[in-house]
Amino acid sequence: MAKKEVISLIDTFSEFKELKNIDRMTMISVLEDSFRNVIAKLFGANDNYDVIINPDKGDLEIWRNRTIVEDNELEDPNIQISLTEARKIDEDFEVGEDVTDEVFFEDFGRRAILNLRQTLTSKILELQKEGLYNRYKEKVGEIVSGEVYQIWKKEILLLDDEKEELLLPKTEQIPSDFFRKGEHVRAVVERVENKNNNPKIILSRTSPVFLERLLELEVPEINDGLITIKNIARIPGERAKVAVESYDERIDPVGACVGMKGSRIHGIVRELRNENIDIINYTPNTNLYIQRALSPAKITSVKLNEEEKRAEVLLRPEEVSLAIGKGGFNIKLASMLTGYTIDVYRDIDDFDEEDIYLDEFRDEIDGWVIDQLKKIGCVTAKNVLAADREKLIQEADLEENTVDEILSILSAEFDDEDHA
Repeated sequence: MAKKEVISLIDTFSEFKELKNIDRMTMISVLEDSFRNVIAKLFGANDNYDVIINPDKGDLEIWRNRTIVEDNELEDPNIQISLTEARKIDEDFEVGEDVTDEVFFEDFGRRAILNLRQTLTSKILELQKEGLYNRYKEKVGEIVSGEVYQIWKKEILLLDDEKEELLLPKTEQIPSDFFRKGEHVRAVVERVENKNNNPKIILSRTSPVFLERLLELEVPEINDGLITIKNIARIPGERAKVAVESYDERIDPVGACVGMKGSRIHGIVRELRNENIDIINYTPNTNLYIQRALSPAKITSVKLNEEEKRAEVLLRPEEVSLAIGKGGFNIKLASMLTGYTIDVYRDIDDFDEEDIYLDEFRDEIDGWVIDQLKKIGCVTAKNVLAADREKLIQEADLEENTVDEILSILSAEFDDEDHA
């Protein structure tokens, strides 16, 4: 019974390695090491044992090497054999010679077999985890697909084609993502953690890399290297800007990415839950790059501060809202894409002499508040007073009471002038 159990173990783990992609030589090595570990625990050493695994036949051989000693000098029967016992094997044996005889693992007892099973299980699990970590470590930045297996509050558990576990945290999901059990989800491998030999594969759908890989899949010219993606800025689920460049003047990089009637970009937009994607031509000319990044707004002029990486953008009053965009997304993405902090100013031909620049109110209004107002094109007191209150709250990202206080201060200034 015990021998059958040993053979059964070999068969079991031979099947196991097929399922877990453990190659033949690795499995043989694991089996040999496991047997040697058990032998070492039983006898204190395994140096004098030869373990031969034969996976084709599903069996093994264990041979023990011992040195012949006089009967009265026998100290360790594991590495020594008495002359009398040796001559039972072969009458011609003499003291000092080596004897090799086959031993059978089942003779070591049931405890040894249980020990072997535990050792094998532990090593297989260790190999499986190591293989999983190495396989996905090479896939960081690649798109993978998984089936939704479990949905939790903070993350979703996916299973890949080999039933390995992948995690999609809530923070890496597009805000409007909604998945059901059994649904297939695409995401990019964000990182692979391996704490205490317990690998965790973390996926992301919010990473700019996810959009980059989707573009590579949809646009052959990018995959072939004819078009290069220079930079990507994303506000997941809302809007993204992609700067592209072509080294072949015959290829329009923007047109190639969008496709005929938007055929190439539409699939990506759907995958990203209707995220608006602006494709622009990259240029090393920073001034022009910022103008393109603020599209669809038309810029009058750009003043750069290279040292502080800031850009003062002047545009017509009717273009301000376009430059800022809904929720301030357009100007925020333009800043992310270009690497410059962008301040928007209205281009006013005839400055109202009765108007006052906001900077003159810094004694009464916090400087950071004035900077927020200037970012949305409100440079003067009358700019602020003429703006919609809700717009000031939303686009300048200010509290209601702060806006009311500002309006009160600025109104009082002109009330005083009228009374004067």
